[in-house]
Amino acid sequence: MARIDATRQLCEFLAGFRWSDVTDAVIEKTKDLFIDWFGSALAGKDSRPVRALQAFARQAGPPSGPSEVLPDRSSSSAWCAALVNGAASHVVEQDDVHNGSVLHPGTVVFPAALALAQAEKRTGRQLLLAAIAGYEAGIRIGEFLGRSHYTVFHTTGTAGTLASAAATAKLLEFDADGTQRALGSAGTQAAGLWEFLRDGADSKQLHAAKAAADGLLATCLAREGFTGAKRILEGEQGMAAGMSKDADPARLTDGLGSRWAILETSYKWHASCRHTHPAADALLHLMRREELSHEQIAEVRACVHQGAIDVLGPVETPQTVHQAKFSMGTVLGLIAVHGKAGLEDFEQHALIDPRVAAFRERVRMVRDEEVDAAYPRRWIGKIEVRTTGGRICAARVETPKGDPGNPLSRAELEEKAVRLAQFRGAANEAEMRAAIERIRSFDTEARVGRLIAGRTP
Repeated sequence: MARIDATRQLCEFLAGFRWSDVTDAVIEKTKDLFIDWFGSALAGKDSRPVRALQAFARQAGPPSGPSEVLPDRSSSSAWCAALVNGAASHVVEQDDVHNGSVLHPGTVVFPAALALAQAEKRTGRQLLLAAIAGYEAGIRIGEFLGRSHYTVFHTTGTAGTLASAAATAKLLEFDADGTQRALGSAGTQAAGLWEFLRDGADSKQLHAAKAAADGLLATCLAREGFTGAKRILEGEQGMAAGMSKDADPARLTDGLGSRWAILETSYKWHASCRHTHPAADALLHLMRREELSHEQIAEVRACVHQGAIDVLGPVETPQTVHQAKFSMGTVLGLIAVHGKAGLEDFEQHALIDPRVAAFRERVRMVRDEEVDAAYPRRWIGKIEVRTTGGRICAARVETPKGDPGNPLSRAELEEKAVRLAQFRGAANEAEMRAAIERIRSFDTEARVGRLIAGRTP
């Protein structure tokens, strides 16, 4: 019997599963993830990188169209809407993350799936199935590319492009051949480098924007008969060959049909890079347990995995709010001084509060063997503190808040989405509550329309 390539097996699964194959838990999780993403996309309103991409989209695309551009309530082509919404949902660092693949799936899957569903007049069920396909593909591809990939490449930009293609191919009900063509064209476009962290550049939003839009482009080209490499992932000159030293093709087909990887996706509680969250949770726990104030802490050792050092290490003294979200010292300073690291805390305190800056200088990251061995499957938080009185205290968190093992309640999830929508006035609470109700009933929607009222001309 001829060997079936892992890419082909993945494509056959993506094309083959139906609504009846998906559990109720997966459907409800997908709705929750959509709500979480929707809030993040609205929170990106008026940020500089989003304004720049909106300006480009207005020049490149039609002034109006079938697909919703969330930050300014306009509309455009599906490609332009996916581009802007992808960037917008990746600005405030509140979008979801899958631990094992170190991928932010929502910010690349939902912009493309929503934009194309609106343009193609698809049903809510088709949109949900498309999103599930995107998550299942993107997560497995991220795991396949391995830890070495993440050292240089931003997985959301690379694997995310194929996640977008998988979602949109499912939306258009491609067979395995069509899905494989779409993934081939997506993979050859996939990109995203971490170098932007060193000078606070806007590239992270561009990664998400292009991944969402280019995956959609790959699918639309495939519909027209455009061909793509059949073994774009594991081929001799494919993604793994150029982007990984530890790729494992078995990860592409792990548990297809039985393991729904979307259920493993985590929500962000703190408004910062996910690599800071375990230590932030541990510090918060320690300070409450020991009844310590920030003035009583002389030194903090954040015991982390190597990935955290690779991503956060380049940020020494943050110059922008977004860069501050990648500074372990700043995040822990906000936790210590203000008790939280939310959207408003970063805007109001991260760069100008001298107490936060002073605390940042007392924090250092150290690679911990146990934490590093558990990563990326588990993100353990370990903190060691020396007080001004010379006492040594330690705390650990096995499961950060927002992980499936320590989940947000439905109320917490929806309140978070409302806060995100209100952050820069993109939507008021009544509008957001109505949109949440719509999303929760997606499986009964005969056609996916606008989720929020358009702007007044």
